[in-house]
Amino acid sequence: MQNEMLQATAKQDGKTVPMGSEKTDSRLLPAAEAAVKTPIHQHVYERLRKMILFGDLAPGQGVTIQGLTTALDAGMTPVREAIRRLTSEGALTHLGNRRVTVPELTHTGLEELGFMRETLEPELTRRAAERMTEGRLTALNDCDTALNHAIDRGDVGGYLMQNYNFHAMIYDLAEAPIMAATVDRLWLRFGPSLRVVCGRYGTSNLPDKHAELMAAFSAGNVTLAGEVMAGDVAQGMTQIRAALDGLPIPR
Repeated sequence: MQNEMLQATAKQDGKTVPMGSEKTDSRLLPAAEAAVKTPIHQHVYERLRKMILFGDLAPGQGVTIQGLTTALDAGMTPVREAIRRLTSEGALTHLGNRRVTVPELTHTGLEELGFMRETLEPELTRRAAERMTEGRLTALNDCDTALNHAIDRGDVGGYLMQNYNFHAMIYDLAEAPIMAATVDRLWLRFGPSLRVVCGRYGTSNLPDKHAELMAAFSAGNVTLAGEVMAGDVAQGMTQIRAALDGLPIPR
């Protein structure tokens, strides 16, 4: 008996064609693309979160829910959902009369945030240093270069965004998602106050330890990388404390 090759077939446009060679109906693509788009409520949440994180909503500044719907160009329902989520994260508080605000930092709150940051961020940095690659180091250097350009331009928003991105890239490399998520929430608590620091002292007067950190990463010195990050965190929190107290910027 001769062996026969069996070929699976399928019907398409009334014709029999080999299975696997069917053409995709282009009419289905828009629906498929729509399925992978970010849901509107998530998009609104992320936009409002960035407004808080980068100080577009100043601590203590009351804003109406209607005002947020206008600023975000979104409906009331997704805005309310975003407010609910961010309130649960401690990034917003209700004032009544359909108004919300970013909480102002207290000295006690600042001490707690400082303790948490100085505990978690150096550990994440050490873990990132153990996993550092040349490509990742280049990406970090590009981010820090963009940060320095923002400083030169006096671009407060650009500075705050690139500073956040620089730290977030490091913590993502640590492959410790629970700690990284915790730190990200901490940044949401003190991030708005960094805008106050920039407004009081200017971006050109804000020192950091990024160059030392990059050198430690390049040298593969895990311990030093953690120590430098601890110093960078302490320096940043001291700047916030000085701004809250109306003192000259510490060096």
